[in-house]
Amino acid sequence: MVTYRSPREWERMRDAGRVVARILRDVSKAAEAGVPLRELDAVAARVLREERATSPFLHYKPSWAPYPYPANICVSINEVVVHGIPDGRVLREGDLVTVDCGARLNGYCGDAAVSFMVGTGDEAGVRLVETTRVALERAIDRAVPGNRLGDVSAAVEETARNAGYGIADGSGGHGIGTEMHEDPPVPNTGRRGRGMRLREGLTIAIEPLVTESGRDATVTLDDGWSVATRDGSRAAHFEHSIVITGDGPVVLTAP
Repeated sequence: MVTYRSPREWERMRDAGRVVARILRDVSKAAEAGVPLRELDAVAARVLREERATSPFLHYKPSWAPYPYPANICVSINEVVVHGIPDGRVLREGDLVTVDCGARLNGYCGDAAVSFMVGTGDEAGVRLVETTRVALERAIDRAVPGNRLGDVSAAVEETARNAGYGIADGSGGHGIGTEMHEDPPVPNTGRRGRGMRLREGLTIAIEPLVTESGRDATVTLDDGWSVATRDGSRAAHFEHSIVITGDGPVVLTAP
């Protein structure tokens, strides 16, 4: 069931979104060569404590998962597209890193992700990251009353495909509100003019997951959570939680 929320609820989601934005900022600053991934999770945990918020990721167990998720954030490196577990592995110069995080505060959720290179990064990696960021921006721009959900999805797909990239199989965003994952699903592939009509008060998370090789196939790794490109190519992932208003989309997880 799709829920439409009031301006008062938007503000409560914005409060949670500010926590998410702070986590992404602080974790990105800490992500240097030689830093263990679990240290990035510790940074997120500290922010959550200070903000008196909780992580909707920690102990989350969807039906397909072999065990509850063991961390506050997801940290995915290079060929890992999403759901990477921050463990004892150490960041290296030139790694492509995605940090995906959420926060629950006063009964409402925020969810966002960002990709970046450790250090300077190579030209191809920087281009992949920038294209994925632009795909998110273009999708958000189409999230206006009267448009269709397919307009949002098509913005992601067109941006990625036109740059020669792939879209991770089955990937996409979701509704968000009092739960991290709500209706409607927001696919990363679609056709303009198709799907449900967008209305004021709809709160969704849009999240392009783009593969460098142009192939879409993915595989779940042995940890049961991490999803990687089947061919080992790199992937990038950006996400924001937004609300559709009569004045256009408002990003709830902006800094």
